[in-house]
Amino acid sequence: MSDVLSAGETQGEAPAWPVMSIAEAHRQLTAPGARFEIEEKVIRGIPTKVWKNAPPTLRDVFLNARAFQDREFLVYEDDRATYEAFARATIKLARQLQADGVKKGDRVAVIMRNLPEWPVAFFAGVLCGAIVTPLNAWWTGPELEYGLADSGTKVAIVDDERLERIAEHLDACPDLTRVYVSRLKTEPSDPRVKRLEDVIGPVNSWKGLPDQPLPDVEIGPEDDATILYTSGTTGKPKGALGTHRNMISNIGAGGISAARNFLRAGQPLPEADPHKLPQRVTLLVVPLFHATGLSATLGPSMNAGGKLVFMYRWEAEKAMQLIEREKVNATGGVPTIAWQLIEHPAREKYDLSSLQAVTYGGAPSAPELVRKIAEVFPGSQPGNGWGMTETTATFTSHMGKDYENRPSSAGPAAPVGEMKIMDPEGTRELPVGEVGELWVKGPQVVKGYWNKPEATAETFKNGWLRTGDLARLDEEGFLYIVDRAKDMLIRGGENIYCVEVENALYEHPDVMDAAIVGVPHRTLGEEPAAVVHLKPGGTADEAELRAFVRERLAAFKVPVKVAFWPEPLPRNANGKILKTELKKVFEGQGA
Repeated sequence: MSDVLSAGETQGEAPAWPVMSIAEAHRQLTAPGARFEIEEKVIRGIPTKVWKNAPPTLRDVFLNARAFQDREFLVYEDDRATYEAFARATIKLARQLQADGVKKGDRVAVIMRNLPEWPVAFFAGVLCGAIVTPLNAWWTGPELEYGLADSGTKVAIVDDERLERIAEHLDACPDLTRVYVSRLKTEPSDPRVKRLEDVIGPVNSWKGLPDQPLPDVEIGPEDDATILYTSGTTGKPKGALGTHRNMISNIGAGGISAARNFLRAGQPLPEADPHKLPQRVTLLVVPLFHATGLSATLGPSMNAGGKLVFMYRWEAEKAMQLIEREKVNATGGVPTIAWQLIEHPAREKYDLSSLQAVTYGGAPSAPELVRKIAEVFPGSQPGNGWGMTETTATFTSHMGKDYENRPSSAGPAAPVGEMKIMDPEGTRELPVGEVGELWVKGPQVVKGYWNKPEATAETFKNGWLRTGDLARLDEEGFLYIVDRAKDMLIRGGENIYCVEVENALYEHPDVMDAAIVGVPHRTLGEEPAAVVHLKPGGTADEAELRAFVRERLAAFKVPVKVAFWPEPLPRNANGKILKTELKKVFEGQGA
């Protein structure tokens, strides 16, 4: 990487910034004896750079968090739990899971909205040595059945709404022996189903639970920790199998991204001991079942003694009330959230001066959003990044001036991560500035796909992950995502693989040909739209086809528009549908 020219020469900024290159900042921050020191480990036969001082496992993250004792940790409506209360509830549930027969390597699924019980369920599984499997709480019953059966889940911990969805599917999950349900309003009729409160009680009583020892289970950095499902181009979700090292790598990545900003601005590094710092308060509005909510937010927040504020569902004005009441320092997740806070007519009614960071990733965002955040929240830094489920969330990130000066970039990789741009065949690395497929390597890249050796062999190459994203790198290693090689679109941070929606449309008896394309949306990034060619005599209309898909897939995957093509859809010589032609149908119709 070359040193940057003075910003005054390159982007019109005062030459006082940056005072050093990304490479020099990383060199200082990762030097021997430094907080972010790096060492090399051989992981599954591959030499890999890792954080020397990171907690070895999620069990260590749990222990570090418990040291904050009486600090408030979880806030949800009228429920509040300190770190000690959370720890006691977690250990109580972990010991119950052991009594239920959960052993190291068994799968424990967590399926619920963002509730204080969610991190308790997750870390209870961790303390047993289980492979914790968070499933998408927005999935339909059949989608959840697939996740439970494919993972071989032994115990599921769900909320009452998810129980309704999976109740009729329990018999199709032969490995599932027990379901714990939080906030259940009726008596369970299935003997496999038990109330979670019968084990740990309601949130505000956790502090009165007995202090019990942790389960005696040996856990190491390379042990399997999680299965996070990501849709694949075949339409069936794939479980990304992550280790403890994968999950804890975001703690170092997030910390060094913030520290780098101080060095680049010529400022001294701030105090690093979280016990000596004011508590950082995060309004978490991305789901915990996402790698972003779990690995990039929950883990680092716990390790630093932060407070997490949850919402029943995202509402911009309710969020502003919470920011004011809880003195929230950070929020975000997807560009939608930032736009809605900026443009809300009631924004001036609330004191949002505590905000220090509004960060997002996972969806296309307009460069003007960066300027708007700096303008509307002057005490806050905009931030952006790139990652995927297979990289356990954040792989690149930047914020503040770096982001303001490169608003179309996703930032540089953390220094444990490596990136290269490869030609379509994957045989030749391309020079700086050229567009090709992004390959990445590092301690945050998962082991592979659960029980899918062929897909694993295709995607993971000698420690490198083929991302399927088309991208370029600049001279300083800043990443620019150009397009997605995989046939996928992202609606407000949710991946929608087009073939899955197309397959649902093909199930309709009137549909002969179908394709899904993305139409631009100002805050969500893009939304799915369908182009359909009906069979002779077919009479299905837009409303019928949208309702048909809604019965089969999660609501966010349902096409917002359906256009009808008078003949078979245009294809190239290889039979691939020419989606660039189909997108023209919706030009000017984006929201």
